[in-house]
Amino acid sequence: MISFRSRSAIREVGKVLGLSPDTVGVMADTVWGMGSSGVKIEHVREVGLDPADPRIMLALELSSDLCGFPRHLSQHVGGFVLTQDRLDELVPIQNAAMEERTVVEWDKDDLDVLGIYKVDVLALGMLTALRKSFALVEKHYGEKLTLAMRPDDKNVYEMLCRADSVGVFQVESRAQMSMLPRLKPREYYDLVVEVAIVRPGPIQGGMVHPYLKNRANRDAVVYPKPEMKAVLERTLGVPLFQEQAMQIAIVGAGFSPEEADRLRRAMATFRHNGTIYRFKQPFIRGMEENGYEKDFAERCFKQIEGFGEYGFPESHAASFAILVYASSYVKHYYPEVFAAALLNSQPMGFYAPAQLVRDAREHDVDVRPPDINASDRDCTLEPGKNNRCALRLGLCQVTGLSREAANQLVARRGAMPYRDPADLWRRSGLTKRQIVALARADAFASMGLTRRDVLWAVRGFPEGQLPLLDTQPEARDLEPPVTLPRLTLGEQVVDDYSSFSLSLRSHPMELLRATFAQHGVSSTEALKTAKNGALLTLAGLVLVRQRPGTASGVVFVTLEDEFGVANLVVWPKVFEAYRRIVMGARLMGVRGRVQCEGEKEYKVIHLVADEVWDLSADLDSISELDLFHLTHGRGDAVRTDSDDRRVKTPEANATRHRSSRGVTAKPGYDRSRIALDRPKIRIASRDFH
Repeated sequence: MISFRSRSAIREVGKVLGLSPDTVGVMADTVWGMGSSGVKIEHVREVGLDPADPRIMLALELSSDLCGFPRHLSQHVGGFVLTQDRLDELVPIQNAAMEERTVVEWDKDDLDVLGIYKVDVLALGMLTALRKSFALVEKHYGEKLTLAMRPDDKNVYEMLCRADSVGVFQVESRAQMSMLPRLKPREYYDLVVEVAIVRPGPIQGGMVHPYLKNRANRDAVVYPKPEMKAVLERTLGVPLFQEQAMQIAIVGAGFSPEEADRLRRAMATFRHNGTIYRFKQPFIRGMEENGYEKDFAERCFKQIEGFGEYGFPESHAASFAILVYASSYVKHYYPEVFAAALLNSQPMGFYAPAQLVRDAREHDVDVRPPDINASDRDCTLEPGKNNRCALRLGLCQVTGLSREAANQLVARRGAMPYRDPADLWRRSGLTKRQIVALARADAFASMGLTRRDVLWAVRGFPEGQLPLLDTQPEARDLEPPVTLPRLTLGEQVVDDYSSFSLSLRSHPMELLRATFAQHGVSSTEALKTAKNGALLTLAGLVLVRQRPGTASGVVFVTLEDEFGVANLVVWPKVFEAYRRIVMGARLMGVRGRVQCEGEKEYKVIHLVADEVWDLSADLDSISELDLFHLTHGRGDAVRTDSDDRRVKTPEANATRHRSSRGVTAKPGYDRSRIALDRPKIRIASRDFH
């Protein structure tokens, strides 16, 4: 049963009361995560709305009352039910929203009580990404990989010990990346533990620090009895898995297998039903009767109780660890393949495509921009340097171009590249709007055309005439050469981010670095050499905001500049003081204390925030900035010397003008005239609650 929470409640009530979508959206955005305490008046006032307004006041009151009321029945995303006879003669079945899908209307617990066999199916995007990775590796490098590979490559484990795990299955989150240098996995079972230990259950049960302590000094681990050693030895005396909790109950507390299974079910109910407390007294009493100290029994139950907040079965963690190793292997030895497969499997994972591309480039992958004559719909690999492939971004990365349109463009291109924008318009069947989207993505660079060349050419396409019927384009008068103002580097970066949420030319912070340096803002490079406790001021694009339920209100923020990323820790008091900035800033400045743990390449570094600023306005000003002249994306073979096609053959600009009008002098280019037309730079940040 899914109930109304603060965000869904204010949206539904706002519609009923006739509030504008913008107003409702602003109020909903003041709520962090899935809380059910309603929208607070002070937060509404912070965003510029008047909580004394009668309709807003009523919306706040009604939405608060609505929180907790049933909204709809939840559905498991996949699974099946097995019966001896026809299923529809036993249980009611309804059609699902998806075509050829049905839903069993009974609750899973009802099926269990009746003894009907149910199997849940878990769908993982990483399985798709690995399948695509293996196919690309075999096609381009001739190595045949499978999930059955031996998990014993030391280089792969060394990469994980450095927390170089962006994109890797299950170990790419902030918490996992902080744990990797501390746990230092060196073999397969270490990955099993890594997957299981960074979970609400072990964290709430106080298992993390005892395990790390025992791992650092294995000889100091003490087991009260030999039978308990048989249960806990593989996890160094600390129960990390549900199976171990059941074994402790049977071996230590004398539970029958049926009672232990009921304990497992109580652990599996999470915090929604809270039935695990019923087993506390029988568990402690049973362990005391079997000769265990009461203090040890209580500690064991407290750890088991943590599984009520979500703990992993060992079999589940072991299966996931196979995918951790396989994805790590591909990332280490074939980073271009790994990046292509992840991009082609979106949406999935912890990071947006922009961060996956940045990480690939940090691993020396040659990333090339989308191009109408070089790109397919999906990201592909093409010949690069030093016997390595380069990564060509696919047309599906371009905002405003559907997958169907990308498929159509590629299919009609065939073996004959498009000659110019007009040829693309005639042959591909794309609309002018779709060609404009490609132009803004700078997808014509291999023709020697800039964004403005193509946008100018598109304006010359006739209205109301089908391009396929334009059989005599050569009969038209061609325009004389037109010199268009060149784009600043800042304008190109803004267009890049607006078109596919990243730029291969420059990072926005690189353009702002000179200005920020004058105000004492350091780069993330300074974190690597900063001493523990040092005061530091940073700024960067907001990539990820995370507020785990196990973190007692602490918010974790990841910032990115041109040198790398910085991991921020925002304590609850600081978050409440700067709530609106932390939740909404695209470019954030922060001053705080450096927190270091570990040594050398295994060091874990955080910046504990004392003060933050919203610098998004500076981000919107970078279109006026320029560092150097760059007219094409990196990785394209575009000539800009005297043999440039734009110079040698002016008609390549595809600019048309009636000769009878003559050529008139134009006034100088005034950037302020188009400031309102320049899109805002778009940052693909992700929030996790």
